[in-house]
Amino acid sequence: MSAIHQVKDQIMKILGAVITVLFAAMTVIGTYQIITRYFFNRPSTISEELLTYSFTWMSLFASAYVFGKKDHMRIGFLADKFTGTGKKYLEFSIEILAFVFAGVVMVYGGSAITKLTMMQTTASLQIPMGYIYAAVPVTGVLIMVFCLVNALDILHTDFSVKEEEA
Repeated sequence: MSAIHQVKDQIMKILGAVITVLFAAMTVIGTYQIITRYFFNRPSTISEELLTYSFTWMSLFASAYVFGKKDHMRIGFLADKFTGTGKKYLEFSIEILAFVFAGVVMVYGGSAITKLTMMQTTASLQIPMGYIYAAVPVTGVLIMVFCLVNALDILHTDFSVKEEEA
């Protein structure tokens, strides 16, 4: 189990670095966009497109990062009422449903849309749109990996005591 967590930790470090680089790039590009638009009255369409795609990628990678930290959004009012085996099954089911969603919608659907859009190019950057959409199946795979690790952790966790009491 420790080897799995070491791999997960490495993925999390890389993912954190990618998100940080994307955020820093967005800051620089956004500043450039403001300068060219307001000081030189010549807005840059390339920087606007880069900002849009960087924000999309950062959002997707950040969502995978959140799954890795086990901080993903869920409605806890029902789950928090359970203890013991019931809570274990519920938590495990949530991870499996997230895994299935990521697999079907993000990996399968994202791969299909990526292949479909490889012939289309972006307006300003003139790169295939498939490269932009490639972030969807990549983050889907990451979410699936994190869901599996989380599910394995749940199987080895004792839910006999409520979290406030522990």
